[in-house]
Amino acid sequence: MTRNPKPTIDGSALLDRLRETIRCYVILPSTEALDAVTLWVAATHAITAWACAPRLVIRAPEKRCGKSRLLDLAEAASHNPLMTVNTSPAAIIRSISNDNPPTLLIDEYDTIFTKAGDNEDLRGLINAGFQRNRPARRYDPNTRQVENLETFAMVGMAGIGAAPDTIEDRAVVIHMRRRAKDREKVQPWRIMRDRPKVEAIGNELNAWLAPHLDQLRDTVPVMPVEDRDADTWEPLIAIADLAGGEWPIRARTAAVALTGAREETAMTSDRIRLLADCRTIFTTAGHQAETLPTTHIIEQLKAMDESPWLDLSPHKLGGLLRDFGIKSDTIRFPTGQAKGYRRADFADAWDRYCDVESSTLAEEAYQPYQASQPSSETVRMRSRYGSKRTAQDSVPGLTSDATVGTDGTETPRDAGNASTPTHGHLRLVDGAQ
Repeated sequence: MTRNPKPTIDGSALLDRLRETIRCYVILPSTEALDAVTLWVAATHAITAWACAPRLVIRAPEKRCGKSRLLDLAEAASHNPLMTVNTSPAAIIRSISNDNPPTLLIDEYDTIFTKAGDNEDLRGLINAGFQRNRPARRYDPNTRQVENLETFAMVGMAGIGAAPDTIEDRAVVIHMRRRAKDREKVQPWRIMRDRPKVEAIGNELNAWLAPHLDQLRDTVPVMPVEDRDADTWEPLIAIADLAGGEWPIRARTAAVALTGAREETAMTSDRIRLLADCRTIFTTAGHQAETLPTTHIIEQLKAMDESPWLDLSPHKLGGLLRDFGIKSDTIRFPTGQAKGYRRADFADAWDRYCDVESSTLAEEAYQPYQASQPSSETVRMRSRYGSKRTAQDSVPGLTSDATVGTDGTETPRDAGNASTPTHGHLRLVDGAQ
């Protein structure tokens, strides 16, 4: 007697259904944000396949922007959800296991991280749990032994204002906004009535992904972002490639758009801003200015628009720059010897910490009539992935014909374009290289 094989689950259709369900109850700021949340929820069901567990940060400028509702939907469809509004690091650590880690969901994070330095243990735990093999060690006086406690788990958070920057650096960040009541309509969410059907979709996601965990663990998707951003987005893009259909394009579009939006809105640290402002001062002084007096640099810093340097002293300037390996020296100027800084001493720090495009534009400031032109590579990238959009239905309909390669693991490329496309300072990175 032969058994009927189990029907194959259409991953693309399943993701579409989850996406439409989320959209019924909450208005997201863009299609890219909607796609990202859908893929993040799906990725929680394959947590055992990932080397990194991306965080989901749902932030809003004010109350009544739908952030808690979106977290409710994520909780209903996620794998093994653990919702809390206030918790201790010890409670979280004791809730995480190696074989079946929960999806930790934290609402009202703005009441936990009210100012810099608050709940550093919890912040450290969330940061450490982004990557495997970062256990917390605790001494158990009862057994007189040191315990290794697992921290690796998916984490979703919702709150007003920015989350701690070290958490957002490991996160898919969704900027919520209050819906326009006359134009944007949603269905009311009733947890006892509506949660079961969203949970049912989560169960289907688990059934779809469970047989593919080994495949997901070994896959090396082509990424449109690099470094920490690639670690964050790789699970979402791997899920999209497995699903096929429109999702490989949607995932990469979301990665480029949301990563770029985060970089544009991120608060720059005082030290990084100081480096950038010093570069502006040297640029304004001209190529021939290889050295500048400390007093001149401080005067120019204080004169900048909305300057944060009004109380800057030579000693404080030296302290801020010292960690970058930049030190003042006694230099001979036309007016005599004085303490000052050399342009060459800043070069390495500018290259490492300041935006490359801004650096290029700054160097071209000496030629004000030669406006920089966008490269053809950037144009090609935008023609494929699209520019940043705000409408929730902004991604045009695509078909699987837009993709090439096997198993959906290759990023679609323009015909006849053998070079690596770029999008600003983001570019496709082949993880197999």
